[in-house]
Amino acid sequence: MKEAILYERLEKTQGSVKCSLCAHRCIIPNEKVGICGVRKNISGKLYSLVYGKACAVNIDPIEKKPLFHYLPGTMSYSFSTVGCNFRCQNCQNWDISQVTKGEGAEIFGRDLSPEEIVESAVRTKCRSISYTYTEPTIFMEYALDTAKLAKEKNIGNVFVSNGYMTKEAIDVIKPYLNADNVDIKSFSDDFYKKNCGGRLQPVLDTCKELIKNNIWVEITTLIIPTLNDSESELRQIAEFIKNELGEDVPWHVSRFHPDYKLLNIDATPMSTIRRAREIGFEVGLHYVYAGNIPHENTENTYCPKCKKMLIERYGFEIMKNIIKDSKCPYCGFEISGVWS
Repeated sequence: MKEAILYERLEKTQGSVKCSLCAHRCIIPNEKVGICGVRKNISGKLYSLVYGKACAVNIDPIEKKPLFHYLPGTMSYSFSTVGCNFRCQNCQNWDISQVTKGEGAEIFGRDLSPEEIVESAVRTKCRSISYTYTEPTIFMEYALDTAKLAKEKNIGNVFVSNGYMTKEAIDVIKPYLNADNVDIKSFSDDFYKKNCGGRLQPVLDTCKELIKNNIWVEITTLIIPTLNDSESELRQIAEFIKNELGEDVPWHVSRFHPDYKLLNIDATPMSTIRRAREIGFEVGLHYVYAGNIPHENTENTYCPKCKKMLIERYGFEIMKNIIKDSKCPYCGFEISGVWS
C-alpha cells in the first residue's frame, strides 16, 4: 500500500475522508473503499491498495490504444492494475476492472515497481508507456511515479482513459502526460448513469482541460446499437469535438461486440460505423477513423486539404507513412499530431 494523493480528512464525520482524484469525489468512511474499490480509508488516511501491483503487462503497438497521431508505428509498454471507477455494462476487461467490487472483491497483481517498468520499456525499445486496460486514474500514484521516471528517459506517457478525472488530478499528471485517448461513450447523461455509473459533463470537462494543457488528445466512441447509435447523438459528439476541442482532434468510432452484461445486444452493423464516420466529416472533423471494420481502408490517414493518403494502416501495422516534418508532402498542409 501507499498513501494516496488528493484526499482530505473530514474531521466532522468520524474519520471519513474525501477523495478528489476522480469526479465521483467519494466520501469514504473508516475501513471502507471508494467506488473504484482500490482506495481505502485506514484510520483516517487514504491508501492505494494497488501501488506496484500490475495485473496486465504487454508490449502493444501505439495504434492499439488507439492513438493514430502520436508516434505512429512505435511500440508502447502497456500495463494496468485491477479496479475502475466505472461499471460499464459492456466492459471488455471486466475480469480485471470489476473484481474489486461487491462480494468477493479481490486485489491481485504481480509486484512490478515503477523502476522495473521503465527499465523494461528502455530494454524493449518502447517509445512510450501506456497506462491502460483499466482506468489509469484509479492507480494515479503508481502511474505518476512511473511517468516521472519515464520522462527522465525521454519515454512518452500515454493514458487510455474514461476521462473521469478531476482538474486536481490533471494538474498532478500534466507535467508528465504526453497523450490521452479519452472515451466519450455517449452524449447522454442518462447513458452514463445507467451504463457506466457516472456522468457526462466531467468527461467533457476533462477533454477540454487536457487540450488546454497541450496534451495530445484523441477521442474514442464505442457505438452500441439502441443505446448510443442515433445519428443525432453521434452528431452531437462530433460537434463537441470540433467546436470545443478542435477539428484536428481525431475521432475513433468503433464497432461494439457483445460482452460482459450486454450479451443480448447484437454487434454494431457496419453501416452504422460507416455513417458515424461520414457524420464526423460532415461536421468538419479532419480525422475520423472507423475501428473493427477490416479491409475498408477506414483507418488510413488522409490529408484534409488535398485528400492524398499519408499513412496506410492494416490492423495495427503501419504499411506506409509519408508525413514529413509534420506536413503533407503533396500540398504542405500541416498534419496535427506528435510525429517524433
